[in-house]
Amino acid sequence: MEQHGKAEPAGLEVVVTTMASDSHTWNLVFLQLLLEELGHRVTNLGACVPDELLVAECRRIEPDLIVLSSVNGHGQQEGLRVIAALRACPELRRTPTVIGGKLGIAGSDDPTRQEVLLAAGFDGVFEDAGAVTDFRAFVGSLSAGVLL
Repeated sequence: MEQHGKAEPAGLEVVVTTMASDSHTWNLVFLQLLLEELGHRVTNLGACVPDELLVAECRRIEPDLIVLSSVNGHGQQEGLRVIAALRACPELRRTPTVIGGKLGIAGSDDPTRQEVLLAAGFDGVFEDAGAVTDFRAFVGSLSAGVLL
């Protein structure tokens, strides 16, 4: 079927990435497939993405959602630096941005981690047993035009 006019396909434009020190990719493949299954368009920036490249690509793409995933246990530490860079960019200041995965080397037992990351500017933090279900609900709220 041929599309006419300028109507955009349904779904969100999403950027999925890791941070500079995280070389894991299966988590990104999983997130990309999950988001695509939900009807969204995904740009997967891959592993070991420098902050400057992430900001530049997000400025170019103008996503509806930025998803940072970490497996190496440095998610909180690096996430604080990355969210500061994203929020310092006027074009990205209000873009919903979430982080998830293994965010600390001690596991998900740190009761203050979520509070710290949310206070720093993340709109969602997903790292416990219900993370995928909670993430799907969060993305669904954005699709419906409501930020949780």
